[in-house]
Amino acid sequence: MSEIHKFTGNVNQYEWEGVQSIPLEMEGIRDAAKRILIGNNEGAPNFIMRFFTLYPGGHSRLERHSQEHGVMVLQGKGKIQIGDELFDVNQFDAVFIEGNELHQFSNPHDAPFGFVCVIPKLD
Repeated sequence: MSEIHKFTGNVNQYEWEGVQSIPLEMEGIRDAAKRILIGNNEGAPNFIMRFFTLYPGGHSRLERHSQEHGVMVLQGKGKIQIGDELFDVNQFDAVFIEGNELHQFSNPHDAPFGFVCVIPKLD
C-alpha cells in the first residue's frame, strides 16, 4: 500500500508524521538516531529509506557490507570515510557508496548532521 509521511519538522529538528526516532545504541556507534521513512511497515519490497541524525561528536560504525548506499545530506554538514579517504559533505550533497566499500559517517561539528540513506532490501 502506498503511503506518505508528511514532514512535520523544521530546520533544526527533522521529523515526519508516523515515523519514530530510534536511538542507535550499539557497539561502534555514538550519539546517533535513525528514522525508517520507507521500509517493511510501508510494504516496500525492494529498498529501505532511512534518515539518520548524527549529533555533535557522533558517528556510525566503520563497516563494510554488501549493500550499496545512496545518501543525500539534508541537515548540516559532516564527514564520510570511504575506503581510506575522508570527505567533507554539506547540505544537499549526494553520495554513492559501493557495496563492500569500507565506510563511516561522522559529525565533528556543533550542530546535527542528518542524511537520507537508501539501501536495497536484502533477503
